[in-house]
Amino acid sequence: MINLIRTDSTNKDFKILVKELDMYLSGINGDNDEFFRGHNKIDHLNHVVVAYCNGEAVGCGAFKVFNEEGVEVKRMYVKPEFRGQKIAMKILEELEKWAKANEFRFVLLETSKEMLPAVKLYKRNNYDVIPNYEPYKNIESSICFKKNI
Repeated sequence: MINLIRTDSTNKDFKILVKELDMYLSGINGDNDEFFRGHNKIDHLNHVVVAYCNGEAVGCGAFKVFNEEGVEVKRMYVKPEFRGQKIAMKILEELEKWAKANEFRFVLLETSKEMLPAVKLYKRNNYDVIPNYEPYKNIESSICFKKNI
């Protein structure tokens, strides 16, 4: 059974999961790794969701305010051995509910074109591909999405 908790970036389990995510992404990001690290700081994330399975932290996601109408989803990650169980979808849905409860109208996000499971997840959850927004405008490997909530 998967339990989700709402927290912030001070959560120790979130910090551990983000370290795993950063290690995973460094292999995908290649020459752009430093650029992405600069845009993935977790110091002041006030909207974090951590997923637990039998007390073990197995996945996470967060959002930060993009502008007065929308938020940007950040730091989505599920441990490899727990993938394929719809945990990422549950985290994403919880982030959307939280954003909507705070009267935001849309969600944006960026991921790598190479991360096909992530791309499929967002398309399956009614996210539309949009032109890359700043700071990803000139990053060839990025694909950006938007969903009205």
